[in-house]
Amino acid sequence: MRFKEAYGGWQERRLTQEEAARLLGVCERTFRRYVDRYEDEGLDGLVDKRLSQVSARRAPVDEVVRTEALYRERYDASLFATIGCSSGACVRPCRTRWNNRRRLPTP
Repeated sequence: MRFKEAYGGWQERRLTQEEAARLLGVCERTFRRYVDRYEDEGLDGLVDKRLSQVSARRAPVDEVVRTEALYRERYDASLFATIGCSSGACVRPCRTRWNNRRRLPTP
């Protein structure tokens, strides 16, 4: 709703682009981009499209499962219980806690 209020104020010439942008906490150029998208697509044009995209760096599920299985094979499950992890999926936090207990620096 904040955008509609800022947009309405700008349309009625009560606000400049700079003031409307400041009201939204963005720069003038971003406000103009918002206006363009709003006029083309309505409120749906203002939805952050990055949220629906899958990361290009995301590992395939089978690779994650295989890595977790290998990690469990190599490190005994009692290690996870000792340092407070319920699964091997939290490798970095577990390793950090383990190193802290052993007082070794984390690489």
